[in-house]
Amino acid sequence: MIEWSDKYKTGIELVDEQHKELFRLFNKIYDLYLNEFLMDKYDQIITAVEELKEYTKHHFKAEEEYMVSIRYNKFFEHKLKHEDFIRKIDTIDYNIIDNNQQSELLDILKFVSNWLIEHVITVDKQIPVK
Repeated sequence: MIEWSDKYKTGIELVDEQHKELFRLFNKIYDLYLNEFLMDKYDQIITAVEELKEYTKHHFKAEEEYMVSIRYNKFFEHKLKHEDFIRKIDTIDYNIIDNNQQSELLDILKFVSNWLIEHVITVDKQIPVK
């Protein structure tokens, strides 16, 4: 679980609100991982990962539009990081997940949490507030 705190704030209201939603979506996957009473989580995993994937794309688009609007000089470097994340999350193989749900969920959680925290703290916080 990742709890939102001020240390993740960029000072850009739209970006911060969207980051909160990304954290919520991550925590939804985390809750699914912890749920011991649901034996077959496949459908819920697919739904949660697709929801995270689609919202992330929406967020990246909004963040990139903001960066263009302020003529952010590290825009292309930043956009490449977004594209790397999307490429990685697009490679999730749902057939493999079906065979080993808990292990695959844990791998997804590790990747997303590491990337999200690292990206917000070290990359997004560099974007100037307009």
